Amino acid sequence: MKKALFAIVMVAVFFCFVSADGAGGEKRPAYPQTRKVDVVDDYHGVKVADPYRWLEDDNAPEVKAWVEEQNRLTFAYLNAIPCRAGIEKRLEELFNYPRYSAPFRVGEYYFFSKNNGLQNQSVIYYQKGLDGEPQVFVDANALSADGTVRIGLLGESQDNRYMAIARSEAGSDWQEIRVMEIASARELPDRLRWVKFSGAGWSGDGFFYSRYDAPQAGEELKAKNENQKVYYHKLGDPQEKDALVFADAAHPLRYYGAGVSEDGRYLFLGISEGTHGSEVRFRDLGKADDAFHTLCPGFEFDYSPIDNIGGSFLVHTNDGAPNYRVVLIDGANPERGNWKTVIPEGPEVLLGAGTAGGKLFCHYLKDVATRVTQHDLAGRLEREIALPGLGTAGGFGGKKEDTTLFYTFTSFNYPPVIFRYDIASGASTLFRKSEAKFVPEDYEVRQVFYSSQDGTRVPMFIVHKKGLKRDGGNPALLYAYGGFNASMSPYFSAANLVFLENGGVYAVANIRGGGEYGEAWHKAGMLEKKQNVFDDFIAAAEYLVREKYTAPARLAVSGASNGGLLVGAVMTQRPDLFRVALPAVGVMDMLRYHKFTVGWGWAVEYGSSDDPVQFKYLHAYSPLHNLRDGVRYPATLVTTADHDDRVFPAHSFKFIATLQEKQRGDNPVLIRVETRSGHGSSNLRKAIEISADTWAFVFKNLGMTCK
Repeated sequence: MKKALFAIVMVAVFFCFVSADGAGGEKRPAYPQTRKVDVVDDYHGVKVADPYRWLEDDNAPEVKAWVEEQNRLTFAYLNAIPCRAGIEKRLEELFNYPRYSAPFRVGEYYFFSKNNGLQNQSVIYYQKGLDGEPQVFVDANALSADGTVRIGLLGESQDNRYMAIARSEAGSDWQEIRVMEIASARELPDRLRWVKFSGAGWSGDGFFYSRYDAPQAGEELKAKNENQKVYYHKLGDPQEKDALVFADAAHPLRYYGAGVSEDGRYLFLGISEGTHGSEVRFRDLGKADDAFHTLCPGFEFDYSPIDNIGGSFLVHTNDGAPNYRVVLIDGANPERGNWKTVIPEGPEVLLGAGTAGGKLFCHYLKDVATRVTQHDLAGRLEREIALPGLGTAGGFGGKKEDTTLFYTFTSFNYPPVIFRYDIASGASTLFRKSEAKFVPEDYEVRQVFYSSQDGTRVPMFIVHKKGLKRDGGNPALLYAYGGFNASMSPYFSAANLVFLENGGVYAVANIRGGGEYGEAWHKAGMLEKKQNVFDDFIAAAEYLVREKYTAPARLAVSGASNGGLLVGAVMTQRPDLFRVALPAVGVMDMLRYHKFTVGWGWAVEYGSSDDPVQFKYLHAYSPLHNLRDGVRYPATLVTTADHDDRVFPAHSFKFIATLQEKQRGDNPVLIRVETRSGHGSSNLRKAIEISADTWAFVFKNLGMTCK
C-alpha cells in the first residue's frame, strides 16, 4: 500500500452549523477539511486519482484523529435529533424478550443458545435430554467488560466428549479455537490462533482446522490474507506442534477448508478461489498415508458434500443444474459420466440439502419462500413438510440415529418460532413460541412483482401497518443485497418495528445477483452484468413511487456490505430518486478492494481492476469514482467499524471524504465509525445504538415524527 509522504496536517471541525443553499432554512454541517494528496494510478492507460489514499493507513495518528473528528460531528448531529432518545428506548423494549436457538443433540446432551432479552451475547446452554435442567455451557458475557467477545460452537468430537469453540473479539473475523470438555464444561488449555473461516473436523484425539500465518504487527485488520493451510491439532499439544495436512504455495489466493464425514471415515478438503466455484478432494482416514483424491474438480461450479453412503458421496451441486441437484458420486470412479442423480434439478432452486435420521431433507425456494421435502437416501419423495405459511424455515439437521429434529420458522410478521419434527410421522409440534412484543395482525405483508429496465420480472416484499393509504406520502425504506448468490428470504426484525410503528413502509427487493432463482439469477448480476443489480434496485424504487406507496422525497435506501456497494452505486446514478441513503460497511472502492484482507476472494463475483476489460466496468460503477462535483446527493449516513477486517473501513472513509467534498446543498452526508466492532455489531448494546442512530437519521430526513 502506498503511503503519502506529506507532513501531518491536523483536521479541524467546528460544531456550529453554517448556512447553505437549501430550502426551508436548513443548515449544512461544517465538514472536516480532509486533506488531499497527489496519488494517481495508471490502470491500463487510464489515469485515476486517489487523493484520499492516506486514509487507508488505519494505524496512522492522522487517520485516527480524522475518525474522531468525523464521529464528533456525526454524534453532535444525531444527538440533536429530538426523537433519538425515544427511539433507543423503544428499541430496548422491542428487544427485551427471551430469544432461543433451535436445540441440537450431542450424545446425551442438547445444546441451545438463549438471550434473556438485553444480554450483549446469547448464552450457550446444554441439558441432559429434552427434559433435563438447562445449565450454562459457556457465557460470553462474562469474558469481557464490554461484552464484545463472541463464542461459537465449531463441532463435537466423534465420542461426544469434547466441543471445539471459536472465540472472537471486537467483531473481528479472526478467531481463536479452544476446546471444552462437555460433561464438566471445563475449558482445556488448547489455544489455536490466526484462524479465519474454519471449522473443526474431529478425528481420533484431535481435529483438522484451517489457519493463516501470523500477520505483521499492526497489519492484523487490513493485511491481505494469503496462503491458508490445513493442520491437524492433537488435544493437549501446543499449536506449534500441529501437523501440516495441506498447503499449496503455488496458489496463495485460495481458501482451504477441512471436514470429516459423520462416520469418521473420510476427510474432505474443500478448495475455492473465491466466494463461488469450488473443488472437493477426499482422503480415507482408515488408510495410512492415503493421498487426497479429487471428487469434484474445480472451479466452475459449486459442490457441497452432504454425507457418504459407504464409499460413495452425496453432493449438492449446480454442475449441470443451475437450480442445483443432488448427485451420488462413487469415490472409486468419480468421473462425471459415472454420477447418479438422486434429486434432479427442478423449476425451483434447491437451496441446500442435508441428512438426518437416515433421510435426506431438501430446502427449496419458491418465489423466495421456503419449501422443505423429505426423501429416502435414494431420492424417493416421502413428503413435503407442512410449514406455518410463506416464510423462511431453517434447521432439519441431525445425525443418523436421530428420530426427532428441530427447525425454526419466521417471516416479516412472524417472529421466530421453534418446531419439533418427528421424522417417522412427519408431524410438527410447537416447541418454543416467541415472546416478542408484537401483534402480527396489525401488519400486512405483500409480495409483488415488477419489471426491471430490461423487462426482467423481479419479486419484492412490502410490509406496512394495515389500513395504509397509498397516497404517495408515506415514508418508506427499500432494502436489498444483490450478490454472492445470497437469497433475501422473509425474516423478522425487531429493529424494523420502530419504523413500521410510525407509519413506515418497509420493502425488500429480491434483485439479481442473489440466489432466489438459482445460479442463472446469480450470474445475471455479477461481473460485467453487475449493472443489472443497480437497475433492478432503481426499478424497485420507481415501483414504490409509481404505486403511490411513497415519493422520492420520502424514500430511504439501505444495504450492507455488498448491499452497501449497491446503495453507493445507485445514489451516484439516481440521486434524485432517494431522500436518504444508508450504505453500511460497503465495498466502495472497486479498483482496490482486492488488496485488503480477503477482498481478493470477491474477484470471482466482481472482477478485478488488474484485468483491462474488467477495469472498465468496475470503474464505470465504482461508488467512490462516480461521485460528481456539484450534485445534490441524498442525506447520507455511512456506517462502518474499526475492527471490520472483511470490508476494510477505508472504503467508507474515502467515500465519505469524497462525498463531503462534492456534495451541493443542505443534505447532510456523515459517517459513523463504531469502535470495538466489526462487519456486524459486536454486541447487542452496539446494535441497538446504531439502530437508534440510523432510524433517528431517517426520521429527521424523511420528515417523520415519533408517536
